[in-house]
Amino acid sequence: MSGAGVVAEHESHPLFLPLVFLGGAVFGVGLAVSRMARPEIVLEFLQLRDLGLVFVMGGASVLVGLVFWGLTLSGRSAPLTGKRFGRRLKSMDRDVIVGGGVFGVGWGLSGICPGAAYASLGIGNVVILYGVAGMFLGAYLQGYLRERGADAATPSPAD
Repeated sequence: MSGAGVVAEHESHPLFLPLVFLGGAVFGVGLAVSRMARPEIVLEFLQLRDLGLVFVMGGASVLVGLVFWGLTLSGRSAPLTGKRFGRRLKSMDRDVIVGGGVFGVGWGLSGICPGAAYASLGIGNVVILYGVAGMFLGAYLQGYLRERGADAATPSPAD
């Protein structure tokens, strides 16, 4: 499936993008209010000095897990996309392990993850722009390397 098909599918309902924006705004405000958009709070957690993040992440994980579980059992479809609620299984391969490792190292070094980085910009932490630039650079590098690997794996037509 091409990327253009995915965008057209999601834009089929006029409320899809405004609701995505609203969800992101609520997420950002939640991070700011809980102080989890501040890298020093996250680094305190990683050093086991402040365990408040366990309660923030744990509470959110339990709530979202229950909602997804309930929606999956309901057999209903998402109102904006028409897709049925269900689990998407991803095999545990090298890309998942390496990606998780890079994410974890970046989170541990900077004290911020992608969603919280944007929320941190919203509360005036302009220094986090270095981290955001690093995320964009890493995403570009990953895409470049993946495409280069796919090109190498594709046999060229014989002359």
